[in-house]
Amino acid sequence: MDNRVPCASKIEHNMSKVKITQVKSAIKRPEVQKRTIQALGLGKIRKSVEVELNPAIAGMIRAVNHLVVVENI
Repeated sequence: MDNRVPCASKIEHNMSKVKITQVKSAIKRPEVQKRTIQALGLGKIRKSVEVELNPAIAGMIRAVNHLVVVENI
């Protein structure tokens, strides 16, 4: 079964861990999106981070959901 959640609106906010993987470049994106990618700990394509999901992280994912893939852990 595939745990990938391509749309951030489908993420449950139950303080679980998620794996965020950058799949598209932040080049030619607005500065706000570049800073959000950096704040998530990303910056290179195929780089992944595991973080606790909270409302702040969910909002950041929602802002760059076209650049990342989110998997529930």
